[in-house]
Amino acid sequence: MDNFVVSARKYRPDTFRSVVGQASITTTLKNAIQRKQLAQAYLFCGPRGVGKTTCARIFAKTINCEHLTDEFEACNQCESCTSFNASRSYNIHELDAASNNSVDGIRKLIEMVRVPPQLGRYSVYIIDEVHMLSQSAFNAFLKTLEEPPAHAIFIMATTEKHKILPTILSRCQIFDFNRIKVDDTVQYLQHIAQQEGVQAEDEALNIIAQKADGAMRDALSIFDQVVSFSDNQITYAKTIEHLNVIDRQHYFQLTDHFLNGQMAEALRLLDGLLAKGFDAQQFITGLSLHLRNILVGRDPQTLELLEVGAAFAERYKQMAAKCPPDFLVQALSLCNQFDVNFRQSPNQRLHVELLLIRLCSIVSEKKKPTP
Repeated sequence: MDNFVVSARKYRPDTFRSVVGQASITTTLKNAIQRKQLAQAYLFCGPRGVGKTTCARIFAKTINCEHLTDEFEACNQCESCTSFNASRSYNIHELDAASNNSVDGIRKLIEMVRVPPQLGRYSVYIIDEVHMLSQSAFNAFLKTLEEPPAHAIFIMATTEKHKILPTILSRCQIFDFNRIKVDDTVQYLQHIAQQEGVQAEDEALNIIAQKADGAMRDALSIFDQVVSFSDNQITYAKTIEHLNVIDRQHYFQLTDHFLNGQMAEALRLLDGLLAKGFDAQQFITGLSLHLRNILVGRDPQTLELLEVGAAFAERYKQMAAKCPPDFLVQALSLCNQFDVNFRQSPNQRLHVELLLIRLCSIVSEKKKPTP
């Protein structure tokens, strides 16, 4: 059997152009290379799985490349690039601050920094999870970070910027990475599906992208799982079944029940979902997002805020035409109120049922004559 390589590693970007969702950061780094204005220290901040370490590796490879392309990308052909791609480069050092967080670990790093590179111009030190360093280790690192040798460049990555000392922050160029948008994630997953010969529905990929919550690495891991589950045929039904996500169709049915005041039908639908093992608070969160999507679908100017596929976008647009705006605003307010108080409720099922009863009563209360 061939060794399987997960998509997060197999399709890891190796050029600035292939990085997804971080155009402003990659453009700034390429401009710095073009103008030869490289700082001695960089700090890459942001949530997990958005490309911090990947960009650090690409940047390290590019500044040591012997034959940059016209777009200031690494050529992937010179000795420096080939050694980096084969994981045998002596110019790029990756350290894990979680396992080297003491003063002794920093002392070893300082001794390494003194040695000039054997090939290329720069020795690049990528320190991952730098917020894990102890305060004494940070203090020992300060002087080297402020005045390193001309050949040394430090790139630090962290998910918790607030834990880093201000004295360290003041010595770095700080880049804040964004969560990757759902549309960008879906487009990248479509590209991978084509490369792997996998047939995938757009709505299914959209569910994967939303489940990943802006982290491309998480999206690729979920993609691999769903491919294995669905046998290279990724459909919306199989995706929500595997990921244990409530079908949006149920929320559309509930909205019709709310508008028609069909309290019994709404409670029966909730009972069916709970019987299948869905979490009650997950149901409230999904209902809030559904009502928000309907409200957004009322105005053509806000339709682009819908993070769903084309088919569901049309359904939200049709449902928005049936729902009065005051109903949507009041329903959203109720969902938010019940979501906040969910944990404190002694009977959580009754808490959710009461929410549905209140939602079914909104339209009928509006129709009552005012005395």
